[in-house]
Order: sequence, then C-alpha cells, then structure tokens
Amino acid sequence: MTARAGTTDVLVLGGAGVDTIVHVPELPLPYADSYMIDSGIRTRAGQTGDFVALGLARLGLRTHHLDLLGDDPEGDLVRALHHEHGITLTALPQPAGTKRAVNLVGPDGRRLSLYDTSRAHPDDRFPEATLRALAAASRHVHVTITQPCAHALPVLRETGVPLSTDLHDWDGENPYHEPFAYAADVVFLSAAALADPERTMRRIAGRGRARAVVATAGADGAYLLAGGELTRVPVAEPPAPVVDSNGAGDAFAAAFLYGRLTGEPPERCARYGAIAGAYACTVPASRADAIGRADLLRQAAGPDR
Repeated sequence: MTARAGTTDVLVLGGAGVDTIVHVPELPLPYADSYMIDSGIRTRAGQTGDFVALGLARLGLRTHHLDLLGDDPEGDLVRALHHEHGITLTALPQPAGTKRAVNLVGPDGRRLSLYDTSRAHPDDRFPEATLRALAAASRHVHVTITQPCAHALPVLRETGVPLSTDLHDWDGENPYHEPFAYAADVVFLSAAALADPERTMRRIAGRGRARAVVATAGADGAYLLAGGELTRVPVAEPPAPVVDSNGAGDAFAAAFLYGRLTGEPPERCARYGAIAGAYACTVPASRADAIGRADLLRQAAGPDR
C-alpha cells in the first residue's frame, strides 16, 4: 500500500446514531402480549460508523467522523461519545433527526436490529466541498452503507484516497450494496447470508477495485481473499464470556485497517481483526468499548489457535 500524507489517518463516513438495547429470552422472539425485561432497556450512542471510529481511535489512529446528526437527545449522545473518546466529529444538520435503531439481544449474544428509516431523506447529501477537503486530509476513508454515503462515492474516487466499506449481511444480490462493493479497495462483509462466500468475494474483487475482501463468519472465523488467494482466518479466543455480537464486525474492520495503515500484510491485518472482533463480543451492549493497541499487539504476538 502506498503511503499517503494527511492530518487524519482515517475518515469515517456515515453510520452515526443510537441503539436502544433490549435483552430478550430467545431469538426469534415468540409472539406474546408482553415480556418482562429484568435486565433493563438502555439507549446508548453507537452504530456502525461510531463503532469503527471508536475502534480506530482506541488503536491510536487519528480519526475523523463525518455524518448528519439531528438537534435532538440522540444526537447529543453521539456527540458525547465522540468527545469522551477524543474522536473529531463533523456533524452536519439532519432535520429528520439522528439515526436510531432497536437491538433485540438474545442470551447467546446474537442480535436482531430494527432500523428507523424515517430518520433519513432521499435528497440528503454531504456538501461536496466538505467531503473533498476532509478526504484530501486523510490517508484512508471508511465508507458505511448508510444514507447518503452512496452519493459520496464518485467524489471520493476522484480524490484518489483509498476506500474501505462494510457490506454487513449482504446476500450478494441486493443492488443497493454494489456501488460500495465495487468502489472500495478493501471490502468487509458477513458470510451469514451467502450460500457461497468465495464466489461472492471473487465477484467483488473481479468487478471492482478491491485488493482485499474479508467475509466474517462468526464462531467459524473469517475468509480472506487477497492476491487472488482465499485463506481461512481462525477465530480468536475471546478474553471473557461472550455477551453480545453487536459491533464485532466493526471492530474487525477497524483493527484490519490499523494493520493495513501500519504496513502489515493482509494475513496479519485479518489476525488483528479476529482478535478485535472477539474482544467486542465480550462488551455488554449497554456500553461502547473497543480493544486498545497494547492488548491487540500482545494477543497478536501469541500463537494462533
């Protein structure tokens, strides 16, 4: 990877919002008139862009987050999260309000997310001048698939800044994800909805610009496609009991990018990602946290499973 000067290591685009966490006795949740939730119902800042930004900052990278936020209590929570962790935030006004979701979390840490799509408008855009200036000052841009990031892709490609994206649980068919998949130099996605992960990964690399494609597979580790070769990435041992899978993919992406920006080969980057993802699964859904650089490097220095 060619080094690129900049005052920011990674610009994270989009994906700022809040989640309301509800712990449920099982998933899928059978129909009932009511459920008693003795673990409490909590709302905290942290959606995909927030978690990637947090993971990057905890690893010592200079991180800038750009998104639309409402002038509302949810937006205040997002601003407070960034202030607490020293993450630079450019928050553009969003009259529709800050993005929000409800996460149902089962006893095994799996989750089901319900997203409020009313907090966005088809005409939303990032100002081109702002986007160009922030991208020009960055070594790398991580683009979330939230509105209005798709409209920013042509401008970002013109700047020449390397891009990454996370397609999450793409089924390999939904056309919404394709512009992200084919514009990015590094592509992350979950293998959960893929009948043939290798086929989808090779299609991304063949039709787009990706030099590395990673498909995470939960307890089965991950797949890495780099240099035309597909390899398996072993799962990392969680340092504590698994309580919630929310944010694990974002943590994987952040640690992988840390490795890439520090000159590590793809296999080492993926090892970093597996360790960070395993750590994220031990963090209760009610708070936002990510592995620090010292712990990541210490665990990576040990033997692989």
